[in-house]
Amino acid sequence: MVMLLNRDSIWDRLVSLGEKPLTERDHGASAALLAALGGEVPAPFAVRRFRALPTFSYGEGDRHPGGPAEREFGKHVDQTNYSVVVGDQVVVKWLTPPVPMPHPAPEVFAHLVEVGFEQTAPPYAALTRVDASGETLLALVTGYLPQARDGWEWCVDEAEAGRNAFAADLGHLAADLHVALSTFPGAPGDASPAGGYRAAERAGQALREALDLTGGDDGAWLAGRAATLGRELEPLAAPIAGPLIRIHGDLHVGQILRWRDGYAVIDFDGNPTVTGAEPYQPAARDVAQLATSLEHVAQVAVRRRGVQPAAATGWARQARDAMLAAYRGRLAERGRPGLLDESLLRPFEIEQECRELIYAARHLPRWRYAPMGVLRTWYPEENL
Repeated sequence: MVMLLNRDSIWDRLVSLGEKPLTERDHGASAALLAALGGEVPAPFAVRRFRALPTFSYGEGDRHPGGPAEREFGKHVDQTNYSVVVGDQVVVKWLTPPVPMPHPAPEVFAHLVEVGFEQTAPPYAALTRVDASGETLLALVTGYLPQARDGWEWCVDEAEAGRNAFAADLGHLAADLHVALSTFPGAPGDASPAGGYRAAERAGQALREALDLTGGDDGAWLAGRAATLGRELEPLAAPIAGPLIRIHGDLHVGQILRWRDGYAVIDFDGNPTVTGAEPYQPAARDVAQLATSLEHVAQVAVRRRGVQPAAATGWARQARDAMLAAYRGRLAERGRPGLLDESLLRPFEIEQECRELIYAARHLPRWRYAPMGVLRTWYPEENL
């Protein structure tokens, strides 16, 4: 059954979002919301506007049903929430289920617009509901990027073809993002454990969980290298000298879109697999996750595209080196070379692979091959 809503009835439908999240059955709801956002928003709803919404206009000879068309991204898109493309100009992402505020995306959107960072899907608005239980985020409204593909598609293509020229663009994008986020207000002045940042404790817990949750031959292999992995994490116990900045928090190639006009970083929701992650961390956290995701791409290329393991490993190493070189170079150009503490890269990479194993064990068992494949390339038998 198709649901057609006008700008008045959409508010009635949204009252029940907590118990009945929007899905494909609610065709017309996203377009109705955009129309409703042009007027006054009734209680108990509230809207935070970041940029003016585009207009949906039609040429004199165009045929249309009286409003912008909706379509889904498609079943092939792996997404936790439910996103709808409206008029090929706007994306409405419905949080399923709605998420209690504070949520990182609205405040990051506001800051990126303020500082003029353009390498993302244009942020337009955030819709919330305010009631006796507090404020809840219902939807995020952003721009649609034509011909966009995420890195689990386009980057795997690059790995299969053995190309790595893209890596410099990734490094520049990550550096520009960190420079923009480094001016986010409210950064703590103290990176010590007493100041609330417990990097070693968090990483150690991730290693223990990965060891507990990984079974079979992979678990035995991992257990045999537990001491080595633990030593790799030791730099996190030392005082962190560099600044803590607002980071993306889940920066991997899947969050980098290649679209008609270049590259864009998306999804500032934070890491859905990490509870209570600090919003202010060393930039090296994001950089390490981006670097390891390139190595995950290599593993995907081996598994799904038939690329030879040695060739994939070599491609990952070259792409990673090129991305890091471009990142360092761009920070220097922007006068912020001190944002990256190189000593933190390897320990954060180890922690990230542990988190990938935890994610695989709890949510997506078939994914375990990727982090295990990366770890086996880092610690080959002859190096024990």
